[in-house]
Amino acid sequence: MVRFPTTLDDNWTDLQPVGHMSEPLKALILDFQSTELVTGFPRELQIEQLPGKATVVIGVRRSGKSTYLYQKVDALLRGGVPRENILFLNFFDDRLHDLAREGLSSVIEAYYALFPEKKNSEVVHCFFDEIQVIPGWEPFVDRLMRTEKCQIWITGSSARMLSREIATQMRGRALSWELFPFSFTEFLGSRNIESKGMLSTKARLRIQKAFDAYWQCGGFPEVLDVERHLRVKIHQEYFHAVLFRDLVERHDVSHPRAVRDLAYRLIDNVSSLYSINSLTSHLRSLGHKVPKSAVSQYVDWFQDAFFLFTVKIFDASLKRQQANPKKIYCVDHALVTSVSSGVLVNSGHLLENLVFSALRRITPEIWYYKTRRGLEVDFLAQRADRVRLLVQACETMADPKTRKRELTALTQAMAELDLHTSTIVTRYEEEEIAVESGTISVVPAWRFLLHQSSPSSGPPS
Repeated sequence: MVRFPTTLDDNWTDLQPVGHMSEPLKALILDFQSTELVTGFPRELQIEQLPGKATVVIGVRRSGKSTYLYQKVDALLRGGVPRENILFLNFFDDRLHDLAREGLSSVIEAYYALFPEKKNSEVVHCFFDEIQVIPGWEPFVDRLMRTEKCQIWITGSSARMLSREIATQMRGRALSWELFPFSFTEFLGSRNIESKGMLSTKARLRIQKAFDAYWQCGGFPEVLDVERHLRVKIHQEYFHAVLFRDLVERHDVSHPRAVRDLAYRLIDNVSSLYSINSLTSHLRSLGHKVPKSAVSQYVDWFQDAFFLFTVKIFDASLKRQQANPKKIYCVDHALVTSVSSGVLVNSGHLLENLVFSALRRITPEIWYYKTRRGLEVDFLAQRADRVRLLVQACETMADPKTRKRELTALTQAMAELDLHTSTIVTRYEEEEIAVESGTISVVPAWRFLLHQSSPSSGPPS
């Protein structure tokens, strides 16, 4: 039996992989060489790959990460890179289920067994889709970056890829970026609807009609052109995939039914306040004997999967931030309608969730704000350039009591935060309101979404 190198620094010349995964890996590598790339619609996320850095693209399942990698592969091919210089593997492929036991080193062994002339002579572009399913991927990628002529792209559906732990293990050799389901402007672009510059009346009407479609179907690329009953079915499959593969299987959960019931509870209460105590009480009322610590961990895991997000109160004290109730939001407002019971979720909650999703695409720094007099503003967001945005979601301002409440809350918040502008997002209404602290812009949701866009450069802050 031929001895394998123990590290990637060893000499690979004339060595052939003999591990159990050798032939499946070769087959997958060669399969990609003849695969016709489905590149989809270009995304807004613009990444500049830096020398010596692995590029990590993370996001919820089915948000378009694999297609995004195909777009990058296509760009390389059009730029003259030979197809043989591209190594692409999707680690969700069933044929790779034994790879965790054998080790990731067999991947590069199999590639160089097929293309030995590339070793140390040509740059190999490695695309590793959903690599987080293989334990120990970080040191493997780190070794590739140090010892091989490789440029590496990675996708994953775990927020751990943003963590300091990963940065430490990768020795600073990776930059992480977030990819979400289609934004409204991406949705418009996929339908060849112009949304930039001065809009004519006709263009504006087309955008408004498109917004009604976006409101119904959301941003997951796969559901944009299917009938409602199929969209609901696909959304529910996404929900169960996140639930069982990203939580139950990934974390070896001992109470899967409790996790499921917690997920439904949170989905039914999007845009609402929650506390770990209230969630624990709810689960116990259903017969689940789970401690508060486990419930808190489950909520963290949903966030790790980029499926649900929590928003804390804005407060200088981290202790008070943790002690106060938090608000819950879903990655996609339309998925909520497909999964929720429909009893607690209303169109006002969905609008607030839509606004959150738009803000979350541009910054993770989002809180809800409570004025000194106890009035609540839905969102205080801080962009990467440190500019703060005060945003309230209100389906309609037609009711005088609602109008007074929303304007009063924003006026107080603007004064307390020394901000001179704020926004109220409605379904259809539009006006400019002068108040003591400055100006409050009332804008329809479609216009608000046009003014928000994904970060054009730089990793999330």
